[in-house]
Amino acid sequence: MIEKLAKQTAIYGISTIVGRFLSYLLTPYFTRIFGKATYGIVTEIYALIPFALVLLSMGFESGYFRFATRAEEAGGDVRRAKNRLYATTATITSLAALLFCALVLLNLHRVAAVMGQAYVEHPEYVAAVAMIILFDVMACIPFSRLREQGRSGTFVALKLLNVVLNVALAFGFGFAGLYDTDFGVGWVFVANLASSAIIWPLVLIKAGVVLPRIDTVLLSKILTYSMPLLLSGLAATGSEFLDRQMIKYIVPQESMAELGLYGAITKIAVVMVLFTQMYRLAAEPFFLAGYNKDDFIKLNAEAMKYFMLVSVVIFLGIAMFRDLFALIVGADFREGTGILPVILAANVAAGMWLNLSFWYKREEKTKYALRVTLAGLAVTLTLGFFLIRFAGYRGAAWARLASEATMVVISLVLNRKYFPTPYDWRRIGEYVAVGAVMYCASEAVLKVLPDPLVHTGVAAMLFAAFIVYAVRRENIDVKGLVRAVMHKFGI
Repeated sequence: MIEKLAKQTAIYGISTIVGRFLSYLLTPYFTRIFGKATYGIVTEIYALIPFALVLLSMGFESGYFRFATRAEEAGGDVRRAKNRLYATTATITSLAALLFCALVLLNLHRVAAVMGQAYVEHPEYVAAVAMIILFDVMACIPFSRLREQGRSGTFVALKLLNVVLNVALAFGFGFAGLYDTDFGVGWVFVANLASSAIIWPLVLIKAGVVLPRIDTVLLSKILTYSMPLLLSGLAATGSEFLDRQMIKYIVPQESMAELGLYGAITKIAVVMVLFTQMYRLAAEPFFLAGYNKDDFIKLNAEAMKYFMLVSVVIFLGIAMFRDLFALIVGADFREGTGILPVILAANVAAGMWLNLSFWYKREEKTKYALRVTLAGLAVTLTLGFFLIRFAGYRGAAWARLASEATMVVISLVLNRKYFPTPYDWRRIGEYVAVGAVMYCASEAVLKVLPDPLVHTGVAAMLFAAFIVYAVRRENIDVKGLVRAVMHKFGI
């Protein structure tokens, strides 16, 4: 079964990587045409949007997967039960998004005043973002239905189309000289809005159009399951949103420039986020399916080991070649690459926490998610307040790592107490230790022989050595995995 998870992750991964590669092109473009302070607006907005999506989707994605499995276990008219579930969750999230958008538009100037001078001058930025959130939330449950039905090809195609439209419009606006107009960076949000507005009816058609209706009994059960996940999600995304807000309000000088710098460097580390995201897309419906407890424990333990192995590979691939990855952003932004290994380590910890969250979603003990994420949020606020004051965006990076590490530790304690899972910590520790040795060796070579070509050559040999070691250590059938993915795409 772990091979099935690997194949699904690879399928989602190809689309995610291709899609993000296209959107990745916007980072070098924007960091060359916008200054640090202007790019800070982009950074702030794209930290706000995920926070709003978590709030308005209300944890119903995980709830949808869990209750779809319940419908199958209950038997009877499964199709009718799933349609009722789909209609209820989609209707509630859409109503929440419509209410949110209406409130923002009716109070546009007040919201803009709270967000800062850049938005007071252009409240249209706020309006565009509110509508982006509207369409993305309304598409959330339809996309979840595609995942639950195993229609990864359709899911992938629509997600890629969304990215292609966004990137094409963003570049098109630039070539038309619109970023030089008074509306300026607002055209970035217009491009996003247009792509989201086009994708929403398409995913609605593909997932299946049902009449809006709410089963109040079912809704009550879903809310009981999902509310802790909502609060947990708010705390988790709140940490990422708040570290940017703290940079904005705590850094004494050029705070928006520091925010833009921090945002650009976190974009370089996005490959690690991509892997976690594509893994989540495959793993969430996989682990919330109807496995018995013993099978679930075995699969979860094995998945953690392979997840950490790939995470170490990605960490080494970016951290050891960070000077090359720094070329992605404009020259003015490259001074911040020193925090890249810290951000990468934080992203690895976030992936560990994701793996440690599946048990309480399966057991419907989602209250534990809240304890974990509130602890992480507290660390972000406490450490962030002091570190950002003295070290700016560098302090934000270390506070983020501390927050993610705290959530991992607490998750491990809860797991051992309530749902003991035999994770292979010896093998995981081995991979982390060997990876750390490789990274330290690369850094030592850089200090002794600062020539970029020499360092890149040594780093390439170390990186290749780790790949060979990992493949042989796990007896991974690389050719078989590639053939399975190619077959899925009809190649």
